[in-house]
Amino acid sequence: MALVPLRLLLDHAAENGYGIPAFNVNNLEQVQAIMEAAQETDSPVILQASRGARSYAGEIFLRHLIIAATETYPNIPVVMHQDHGNDPSTCYSAAINGFTSVMMDGSLEADAKTPASYEYNVKVTKTVVDFAHSVGVSVEGELGCLGSLETGKGEAEDGHGFEGELSKDMLLTDPNEAADFVAKTKVDALAIAIGTSHGAYKFTRKPTGEVLAISRIAEIHKALPNTHLVMHGSSSVPQEWLDMINKFGGSIPETYGVPVEEIQEGIRNGVRKVNIDTDNRLAFTAAVREAAAADPTNFDPRHFNKPARKYMKQVCLDRYQQFWCAGQASKIKQESINYYAGLYSKGQLDPKTAVAA
Repeated sequence: MALVPLRLLLDHAAENGYGIPAFNVNNLEQVQAIMEAAQETDSPVILQASRGARSYAGEIFLRHLIIAATETYPNIPVVMHQDHGNDPSTCYSAAINGFTSVMMDGSLEADAKTPASYEYNVKVTKTVVDFAHSVGVSVEGELGCLGSLETGKGEAEDGHGFEGELSKDMLLTDPNEAADFVAKTKVDALAIAIGTSHGAYKFTRKPTGEVLAISRIAEIHKALPNTHLVMHGSSSVPQEWLDMINKFGGSIPETYGVPVEEIQEGIRNGVRKVNIDTDNRLAFTAAVREAAAADPTNFDPRHFNKPARKYMKQVCLDRYQQFWCAGQASKIKQESINYYAGLYSKGQLDPKTAVAA
């Protein structure tokens, strides 16, 4: 089976009460680790690429890596998702290049640095939705800016992230505004701001409600019970990888990620897509440093990449099981974006919400 639209997986996840980790990919070993773990756990897959990843790997190389994944594991439904599209043209080019899902992040302007107005966000997101849905491609939007409630600052991901310091209200998604946004744009999924951020340095201490507003998810879910919510910046930053990196020459200071149990609480309240990137980066780096220290004379790339793939696979196995999506892939009837284009054109997938007064 070819690639499937994101909406197919999120609808199934909502019907069956689980979440799906969305793993960022840049190279062969990442794709292999994710797919091997998915095969072993019978889990659906979301492979996502940032603009930086598309530039690094090359459009054609990246597309064929992911197509190879679907051909190798035809029983596993796979979504190819554009992460943090900065403007409509980025999303258009993604759809043209075979992505079955795109994110229009209108929380920032096209420079991917300046916080945008609500009106701008609605306009550009709806523009992408109108085009993408006409060809069966799913759309994720974002409301609120990803950043730390501790510092008011954000962490750029491949150049995408606001600069300076923002107020708390800009770092938390408003439930009523979210309902209005979904009704006006007709997005398939909504990324929300609750205090998470990109990178390894999310929190300086184990997060509590003061810096990680998990309770806000329940409030948004109450306002939008039929909308699929997305958690960005949700790597858990496992201590084992930090310890290994530092043991073999690294210098990563004490830091904390998003606890798995908090993500599980989000899944209970409508979160269906959970973005994971840093955890696999840490696992990869830990493996390379360990392998280099174990055999300083070795210069075969496979000496480093094999353990890197093994450690990343363990991260993926854990998340598939912890997010309760293990065992779900074989239950999903795979459908193409052409099939979904028909559903969108008939209005059958329009959000079940009213425009806020």
